[in-house]
Amino acid sequence: ITDDAINLLTARYTREAGVRQLERTIGNLARKIALKVAEADSPPVVNGGSDGDRSAGEKPATLVTKYVITAKDVKEYLGSPRFYPETAREELPAGVATGMAWTEMGGEVLFIEATLLPGGGGLTLTGQLGEVMKESAQAARSYLWAHAAEFGIDPEVIKQNGVHLHVPAGAIPKDGPSAGVTMASALASLYTGRKVRSDTAMTGEITLSGLVFPVGGIKEKVLAAHRAGIRRIILPAQNESDTEDIPDDVRKELEIVPAARVSDVFSAALGDEADDAAKPFVIQPSDAGTDRGESLIAKEKEV
Repeated sequence: ITDDAINLLTARYTREAGVRQLERTIGNLARKIALKVAEADSPPVVNGGSDGDRSAGEKPATLVTKYVITAKDVKEYLGSPRFYPETAREELPAGVATGMAWTEMGGEVLFIEATLLPGGGGLTLTGQLGEVMKESAQAARSYLWAHAAEFGIDPEVIKQNGVHLHVPAGAIPKDGPSAGVTMASALASLYTGRKVRSDTAMTGEITLSGLVFPVGGIKEKVLAAHRAGIRRIILPAQNESDTEDIPDDVRKELEIVPAARVSDVFSAALGDEADDAAKPFVIQPSDAGTDRGESLIAKEKEV
């Protein structure tokens, strides 16, 4: 089995912490090849031809005793891949940030998406989030609201609009505090129009006072981000020692950015300039008493 075939089997056909399922999958592959040989009309040969067809002096036909399985063969025998791991995106729109998660099968990269709900209120959360993760989202929004001026956010944007925060894939339950910095970055990006760097993934718990607390599963998370094409990682400052567990060949390809406070995360993750097209709209006091849509139409007519 070629290296490419093994890599395909481990990444797309099995998802586990050990190799038990990989062993079963390779066994399944071998049985399918054995069945193909058994069902063949004639035994496969290397220098083909039967004794009757062979010219005088020719060596007898030799049975094939070795098969080389390539990535193409894996798809032919096992069908379409079962798993499609996330990969780094070339560019992230405002309101989207890349996070990292720990699972029983190892690490995963996840994207957190936030969008404004004009005229709405409160915080809507979807993606099968657990209670701890929901509380992290609430803490992120409250922190940004309380420190809006510090981060160049118009508090009226938060006051006048609700926000919907979603974490794909929706069919998989998720929980834990480690997505706090990612949620805060997605919301900060949404409120300011400054995009999160697409080459950067992050993990860490946040507090209402703006601290970044350490989290677990650093090795698995970082390896998953590296596999996905991420080359810049933001970690809680107290987790720096955990990077010693990361293999040297992976570590040398990564830039690790320690963060002790949420402001450190924003400085490292958010772009310097805001995308004017992505900036949220704020209803001015002169628009009071009018519908948001009517106000926009009136301004277009004035222009």
